[in-house]
Amino acid sequence: MISRTDGRPSASIQIKQRPGSNARDVINNIKAKMAELKKTSFPAGMTYNLNYDVSKFLDASIHEVFRTLIEAFILVFIVVYLFLQDFRSTLIPALAVPVALVGSLAFMQMLGFSINMLTLFALVLAIGIVVDNAIVVVEAVHVKMTEEHLPPMQATLKAMSEISGAIMAITLVMSAVFVPVAFMTGPVGVFYRQFSLTLAIAIVISGINAVTLTPALCAILLKHDPHRKKTGITDRFFKIFNDKYDGISNKYSSLITRIAGRRVITVVMLLFFFAATWGISAILPTGFIPTEDQGVIYANVTTPAGATVERTEEVVKQIQQASKSIKSVESVSTLSGYNLVNNIAGASYGMVMISLKPWDERKESVNDVITELEERTKNLQDASIQYFPPPTVPGFGNSGGFEFRVLDRTGSGDLQKTADVTNKFIKALNDSPEITGAFSSFDANFPQYEIQVDQQVAAQKGITIDKAMSTLQTLMGSFYASNFIRFGQMYKVMVQASPEFRTKPEDVLKLQVKNNKGEMVPFSTFIKLKNVHGPEQITRYNMFTASMVTGDAEHGYSSGDAINAINRIAEKELPKGYTFEWSGMSREQILSGNQAIYIFAICLVFVYLLLSAQYESFLLPLPVILSLPTGIFGAFFFLKILGLENNIYAQVALVMLIGLLGKNAILIIEFAVQRQKAGLTILRAAVEGAVSRLRPILMTSLAFIAGLIPLCIASGAGAMGNRSIGTAAAGGMLFGTIFGLILIPGLYVIFATMGHKIKKKDKNLIDVELIVDKHHN
Repeated sequence: MISRTDGRPSASIQIKQRPGSNARDVINNIKAKMAELKKTSFPAGMTYNLNYDVSKFLDASIHEVFRTLIEAFILVFIVVYLFLQDFRSTLIPALAVPVALVGSLAFMQMLGFSINMLTLFALVLAIGIVVDNAIVVVEAVHVKMTEEHLPPMQATLKAMSEISGAIMAITLVMSAVFVPVAFMTGPVGVFYRQFSLTLAIAIVISGINAVTLTPALCAILLKHDPHRKKTGITDRFFKIFNDKYDGISNKYSSLITRIAGRRVITVVMLLFFFAATWGISAILPTGFIPTEDQGVIYANVTTPAGATVERTEEVVKQIQQASKSIKSVESVSTLSGYNLVNNIAGASYGMVMISLKPWDERKESVNDVITELEERTKNLQDASIQYFPPPTVPGFGNSGGFEFRVLDRTGSGDLQKTADVTNKFIKALNDSPEITGAFSSFDANFPQYEIQVDQQVAAQKGITIDKAMSTLQTLMGSFYASNFIRFGQMYKVMVQASPEFRTKPEDVLKLQVKNNKGEMVPFSTFIKLKNVHGPEQITRYNMFTASMVTGDAEHGYSSGDAINAINRIAEKELPKGYTFEWSGMSREQILSGNQAIYIFAICLVFVYLLLSAQYESFLLPLPVILSLPTGIFGAFFFLKILGLENNIYAQVALVMLIGLLGKNAILIIEFAVQRQKAGLTILRAAVEGAVSRLRPILMTSLAFIAGLIPLCIASGAGAMGNRSIGTAAAGGMLFGTIFGLILIPGLYVIFATMGHKIKKKDKNLIDVELIVDKHHN
């Protein structure tokens, strides 16, 4: 092998962390050790660099999320202040945020979680969620103070007597949706588990705050002075805002009054959102874990079979020279004689690791740089070159994109046929619009020598095949014999023929082996060399001879599109006896395929059973469940129009939306039930419940959406994950709130009426039984 860094001779060392270790700790220890070695052991003129450092991406991603955390807090504060219009009132929900976050961090420590991308995502989203309960409490106390002119203490006590049930229901539902998620297995389970448990803990703490700390703060901090003159600029702005809001509230009240009692409109709306959700999900690209800009590009180089390492080095050198003049490139490391994709050594293989400048020092993305590199090196005719980013999750393959193995199940052992089938399959893949860069290093044309042993002659000479081959291995390849210590250092003793005796293939015949009588016998007496062609390395997958194929989805297509295309083309191109199996991250994506759907269904069942217990009815929770398609449609709609895909981050957001949109429905239904018990008709109770809860619903929903804006417009490290989860959550919350406010009262009327009829029927049945018993007596 020949290793170089920025064109200068170097030694390349790859280090992989053990399972269960912390990447940051491992990398920091390595950096400390390298700094120490440079001081104590490096000779003059020698230095080192870290060309691929996972912590760069981790640190940059975490920095971005921390910044988002602060921006989200500020935006949430502004929205809450806009609705509450009082600094003291706004301070109370704002205080709920640090209390919930500190409490969450304490539980994360107990559960052994680290500060990582997933837990930080959860904390960012928690900011918009944990203020919800506090906002509901403060808004309810405000209503009592302004409408009934009660002092803060009495207003707080009366408000809490009305909304405590709703707060408990909201907290239970929003935390319960994450319970099934915690039991998911595999890599998907790791993603969901830390995120969901962190968020669930924050929500539970915010619920406890809402019935303990928040009411106490309301009683202490809130003041109501109806005689205060409002003449300032902010007062005039708030007056305009309130007038506009009152106008919207009146229009909303008249709209709900007109349509809530008309079942046909409600049912048609419900069916429309079910159909729209199904329709847009069918055309929305699917993915798994999005490929992020990690600031590193790999190049895999393959020169013709039988090429020397010097020939490969020349190609690698030209790639290095083409890379160094690109502004975004920081350093380039090359290694001739090594295949990055398959982790095998061979003279005709080479790899290039191109490290880019930090995200804030460049405008170009990884894909932009790859496109430029492909343009600059397209005239290199002596080699096959593939550029790709590293895998998003280290340990699942060596490259981003897809990975699978073509298997020979015929049992023939015809390696040339396997190579021909693989090459034909790859050509068909690259011709499809969904796939780019499909490639396999499996090549059955490497020039080789086959040793043919005359076993009868070898036996006559007193030589066993095992003895002959082990001697040949020692002389040609080397053999580790012993150790010795000299000058305080331990040295290995390696036995091998001197180079001048093993320069040409014919030299094998001149070597000698000792027989059972202690005589030296030339290999030429019992072996012959035959010139053949075959693969440099034979790999097996699930016991079958296999060739590994890698590639990526074309720009504008998702990994799900690429997987569907591969399945389609395989059915057409692979002959009988040949098949393929997924490996690496692609295998995990296939295995996790329907897991998210099952988890989503279980979460819905959890919510339904909790609400059934809360309302002591199997019908009243149905408006909550049936209002969810509005939000799911919104999430899918915004993902589609912004060119994103339905990946693991978007699916996390969908699970979260069950709790968030369920909260809105619970607020309306809880108050509608109270009004109905107070003697109002079902329709009037639904209208009053919806109108009275309009302000806190808009306040909490807009606060949550505001907290997501930094995620939706994220750039730099980790941007794809940020944008996926932010867009799905914000889009779902926006549509779910707007259309849910119209749909939920109508659904409540339908199911409350059904429940009333069932109760009335049961009561009549009991009356009949009592009359029969009386006559019997």
